[in-house]
Amino acid sequence: MKEVSPKEAHEILKNEPESIYLDVRSEQEFDASHAAGAINIPILHFDPVRGMYPNEDFTAVVEANIPKDVKLIVGCKSGGRSARACEVLAGLGYTDATNMRGGFVGAADNFGRLVEPGWSMLDLPISTDLDDEASYEALKAKAGR
Repeated sequence: MKEVSPKEAHEILKNEPESIYLDVRSEQEFDASHAAGAINIPILHFDPVRGMYPNEDFTAVVEANIPKDVKLIVGCKSGGRSARACEVLAGLGYTDATNMRGGFVGAADNFGRLVEPGWSMLDLPISTDLDDEASYEALKAKAGR
């Protein structure tokens, strides 16, 4: 699996405008703050009672909205969910999905020490705007879900 740092991801997105930042965090995480220009298709949903649980519509919504040959930067909170999403995307035939190490908030080791700063820590462009085209609800509707 290909991986990049958040700074490298930003450069790719800036220099290749047809590329897409796919944020696979929950809707609540995305709504709070996200990389500017990102779209949201959660690989897991969050419920206060159930906790995190699989998004059964993930593959259908991805395939309805993202061409298989587009360059994808896939991010989550710290890099774990996005790595899993890249595996799923590869299995669906996506040829250029890259995991963003450190995710949006950064990755820590078992002792809580920062090992990879996240997008939000590096003064990269973030947004709290909920663009209708980028929201999971809009993307899910396009998939007929």
